[in-house]
Amino acid sequence: MKIRDFGVEIWMNRYENHCEWNLAETCVESLTVAELLEMAGKTDTILAELLPLKLTYGAIEGSERLRGQIASLYAKQAIENVVTTHGAIGANALVHETLVEPGDRVISVLPTYQQHYSIPESYGADTQILKLTEETGFLPDLEQLQRLAIPGTKLIAINNPNNPTGALMDCGYLEKIVGIARGCGAWILCDEVYRGTDQEGDGLTASIADLYEKGVSTGGMSKTFSLAGLRLGWIVAPPELIHAVSIHRDYNTISVGMLDDHFAAMALENRHKILARSRSITRTNLAVLSDWVDSEPRISWVKPHSGTTALLKYDLPMTSEAFCLGLLERTGVMLTPGSAMDMEGYLRIGYANSESILREGLQRLSGFLREQQSAAA
Repeated sequence: MKIRDFGVEIWMNRYENHCEWNLAETCVESLTVAELLEMAGKTDTILAELLPLKLTYGAIEGSERLRGQIASLYAKQAIENVVTTHGAIGANALVHETLVEPGDRVISVLPTYQQHYSIPESYGADTQILKLTEETGFLPDLEQLQRLAIPGTKLIAINNPNNPTGALMDCGYLEKIVGIARGCGAWILCDEVYRGTDQEGDGLTASIADLYEKGVSTGGMSKTFSLAGLRLGWIVAPPELIHAVSIHRDYNTISVGMLDDHFAAMALENRHKILARSRSITRTNLAVLSDWVDSEPRISWVKPHSGTTALLKYDLPMTSEAFCLGLLERTGVMLTPGSAMDMEGYLRIGYANSESILREGLQRLSGFLREQQSAAA
């Protein structure tokens, strides 16, 4: 099987350990082990929990403790609707592998995480791209989606909140997409790894798994929960699909690590503290970024409503890769070029790291913009 290079991941792998100011990062500022234990009230007791554990494969589908906590993130889900995976990236891959066959019609929004169109393309699917544009606030054009969703469409792949734009579909918008999917019999895969970072309310938007009988939600501990090092994700779906996924999962996963499972369950048991921290970081930092965008005449955007990233449009005569390479070389600041996401002319910025890193990175980015503006004059 041949598959396209994964643009964003190749870029991150190549440069993220060679920058001083990482504004390409997409996770909310990662927690330390000490911070997690303090939130859980286990600083003095964790060894007593861990030392007796025999490091077997553990519960194959994920412990009941963990799957119960994951199910509680949703309004209508139970343990039998949940299976754990190696990160949300593993969850997405397993869903595509389970549902998509050669010739199947798959609709994917763009921009999105590249898995959602490159994996079905690699399987020989009839992959249709629904381009998200500034004119619609980077939300799917429902009329265009209706035209693409012909009878027999197998899968509609979306992500909400959207990476990289930060666009957010509310419950009403999702229900309209459900109506389109139901009309053609399609499954909906919604990558919800940034769920919990909304700029208003409790931060949690509705989940597709709660809205549609053929809705599949994927999530993980990396982004909103600041625990990428656990490599722990999940699929939430009807039990019959969980069973089908598990057949494929036996070939490439078996189980997640016992320690990952243990710490993820601990984190989700204390999720209200973690989510409050994440909301504080994303809301404070988006305000900082918004003020910066307002001050930069060469930069425009559609302001995010959720997530940890924004898509910046720049007014300079250079490719996004040349911009990002020049920025990194001259200032030590790392962004992600739009070309890595099939969105040339844009830059992706991650704003959910520490406020001090964001402010310093933006100051250096401003200096680089002035240099390039002078050179272009």
